[in-house]
Amino acid sequence: MSAIDKQSLEDAINNYSDPYLNKNLHQLGAVKSLVCEGSKVVLTIQMPYVCEGIIGGMRQILETNLEFVENVESVEINIGQKVAVHQNQNDLKSIDGVKNVIAVASGKGGVGKSTSAVNLALALSQEGANVGIVDADIYGPSIGIMLGTPEGTRPEIEDGKFFVPHKVHGIQAMSMALLADDNTPVVWRGPKVSGALLQLVNQTKWNNLDYLIVDMPPGTGDIQLTLAQRVPVTGSVVVTTPQDIALLDCKKGIEMFRKVNIPVFGVIENMSVHICSHCGSHEPIFGEGGGSRIAKEYSTEVLGEMPLHKTIREQTDSGRPTVVAEPDSEIALLYRDIARKVAARLSQQDEDPRHAFPNIAVSSD
Repeated sequence: MSAIDKQSLEDAINNYSDPYLNKNLHQLGAVKSLVCEGSKVVLTIQMPYVCEGIIGGMRQILETNLEFVENVESVEINIGQKVAVHQNQNDLKSIDGVKNVIAVASGKGGVGKSTSAVNLALALSQEGANVGIVDADIYGPSIGIMLGTPEGTRPEIEDGKFFVPHKVHGIQAMSMALLADDNTPVVWRGPKVSGALLQLVNQTKWNNLDYLIVDMPPGTGDIQLTLAQRVPVTGSVVVTTPQDIALLDCKKGIEMFRKVNIPVFGVIENMSVHICSHCGSHEPIFGEGGGSRIAKEYSTEVLGEMPLHKTIREQTDSGRPTVVAEPDSEIALLYRDIARKVAARLSQQDEDPRHAFPNIAVSSD
């Protein structure tokens, strides 16, 4: 039997282009081994970002490409994924148990930022990541309600100093709502609020997270500045709606992150179009194209345009966000597409050299 030409195999693999990064698998460094066993080809791939939703299609395309190579009779493809620790804005020390921190922010309130943060966290989890979310809105925490956490739930304390995050829907969560009564307002000045944020982030016993989503309060004040200076943020996502006043504040949010050297992965435009629950018609009642204009102006991208639909609100209010309540719905699939875009963009940043190699201990034994 004639031998299989290795270069032909390489060319067949390179005919697959990653849909989110527009690179072939060799350019991504994802090809870990390519072995010929007689007429059988065994390909092992390790994706640098979580992408469970496209692995089936990737495998099918690669199998077809490789089976067309002369003398190949069978193909075995193994696909895994591994998230590295990437550099943050000030080379700050990583949070224990957390690889990467992603801030979800908005210039103003009422644009659906927390809804986006929760669904992004859940979508990343469904793509195969270990995910946590922390509610940094100390004055108005809402993550607990959105995740269906019963009122009165309190975190366990480990070693007398660490909060144990609440586990719900497959992710780890921490919020001021778990430490205070729902009906008691937090009446604190800025320094105390900033200190509370640092405690929530650093004194929570996060368990091997690939991504920690930080749901920021709206605006560009004390908490945002504390996050930029004291928390190792890998990147950010800015949430807006199409109307002009929201876009003006969206610009401020992007500018804030750029001034503190935090990359902006893209913009999520909520309430992009209203879908009538009776007739199904689509109407851009808040305007259209605003997110695209902002993204073009700041050389970033629109990660997703989410419709104004009452089921998103109903499911979030009930404690079962769309990604969990209807995982196969059009809206849930949009959130999973956003999650893959964010993970892919993050994977292209420089890795933190402090985590690139294992620690080597040398002894005299």
